[in-house]
Amino acid sequence: MSEPESFMSSDRSEPVQENREVDVASGAADVTAIDVVIRNRRAQPFFGRHPWVFAGAVDHVKGAMPDQIPPGTVVRLINSEGRFIAWGLYNSKSRIVVRLYSWRPDLLLTSDFWQPLIQQAVASRRSLFQLDDSRTACRLIFSESDGLSGLTVDLYAGYLLVQFTSLALFQHREPILTALQAELHPKGIWLRTEKGMREAEGLDVVDGLIAGQEPPRPLFIEEHGVRYGVDVQQGQKTGCYLDQRDNRLAASRYLKGLDVLDAFCFSGGFGITAAKFGGAASVLGIDSSESALVLAKANAELNGVADRCRWKKDDVRPALEGMAGQGRTFDAVILDPPRMARTRGGTDRAVTGYSRLNQLAVEILKPGGILVTCSCSGLVTRAEFQEMLGEVARVTGRDIQILENRGQPSDHPVSVTCPETEYLKVMICRVN
Repeated sequence: MSEPESFMSSDRSEPVQENREVDVASGAADVTAIDVVIRNRRAQPFFGRHPWVFAGAVDHVKGAMPDQIPPGTVVRLINSEGRFIAWGLYNSKSRIVVRLYSWRPDLLLTSDFWQPLIQQAVASRRSLFQLDDSRTACRLIFSESDGLSGLTVDLYAGYLLVQFTSLALFQHREPILTALQAELHPKGIWLRTEKGMREAEGLDVVDGLIAGQEPPRPLFIEEHGVRYGVDVQQGQKTGCYLDQRDNRLAASRYLKGLDVLDAFCFSGGFGITAAKFGGAASVLGIDSSESALVLAKANAELNGVADRCRWKKDDVRPALEGMAGQGRTFDAVILDPPRMARTRGGTDRAVTGYSRLNQLAVEILKPGGILVTCSCSGLVTRAEFQEMLGEVARVTGRDIQILENRGQPSDHPVSVTCPETEYLKVMICRVN
């Protein structure tokens, strides 16, 4: 997550009102909100509804020592002239010291605040998916894009997978979970935590059952006619890369009769879709996770393509280097690596990593071959990723044509006021 660019303060703001006394648990008026004052030259992104306030943008906190404010405390963001900007939740343990949720002075962060946001997010997914179908899997709440910074909720076959990436919002989990249950009546709710959240947020929680039944291992979902067994308790992310749903199908259209290498294959999504719908002649899937490959093999059998799929446990980069050294080639290579940049300081290293992987992929591609290359690093922009491919073309001496420039599906919407929510880049290329 990167700090938005600094701008001069906007005049389009509400006059600050007297401190409202708000009890975040009940909505009763008995707790005074704390004012967080933003430096004028850093205020514009927040008037523009960007939800992340980094420590460097804060001038001071009125009437309290910042380190003594409990995580999850409701605060009012104002500029140096005292103009109201937004209501947010405070966490001194995070680089994002305030996450913003309401830009209306009269719309306070009481326990009743969260339910309409959840209803709105669920309603938008109901227009896209049959949420009551036992085969459906989709993202129900996508953090900042749904106005709920620090919360991700996925639906898998009637079960909810809930992931908090904000300690401040985690303190308000009870009304959020109550609203989710009221809207969806799930079979069970399972809490998943993301690696690194303890260090980034001070969030120290353990995965486990929150309500209802424990999800089976595996449970089964279906996308575009492909069935998958998913381990939502132990699998990567919340169990499956739902954001690649449409890209798996799109890529398969280019792979008829081809020998395909599916690198970072996880549970086999790209390769199995290529074999079942694309008519790929063969698939070799490589991943470093033994448990993921067990699922991939079972999923290939489930979809009747096991005779055309092989799975190999290995680290992808040395595996590609070995193939290049041996002169082994493929008709198509799919690269879907995990996120490589978690901070702005890591973006150069991430671009270097993507460059090396794609160079190796191009080296083992036959002339006229298909390269499906992906990045889920939100801090690496689409322009930077495409420039990386241009450098790969220069270094390898191969012509690379982008046939499709794709992104994330509609259940992972992009917020126009938080461009970091556009994170997924998928480029389907021909390499001559």
